[in-house]
Amino acid sequence: MKIYVIQAFNEDGLENVYVGSDDEKALSLKSEDFENCDALFVEIWEDGEKTDDFRLVESPSSQDSDEENPM
Repeated sequence: MKIYVIQAFNEDGLENVYVGSDDEKALSLKSEDFENCDALFVEIWEDGEKTDDFRLVESPSSQDSDEENPM
């Protein structure tokens, strides 16, 4: 089973803000969901070993896209 660890980064360091197996929930989090969060990082653990880590890149909301590219 994969375990997702989401870490919030700010000037004071990293803090685990989510640990669980729900990949949809883990990958849908945004830095704006957390106070004083500059970026989110993901660690994926499987069978007690870290198998991957990356910065969670947030896509702009559809409203922002509409404002930037009006029809």
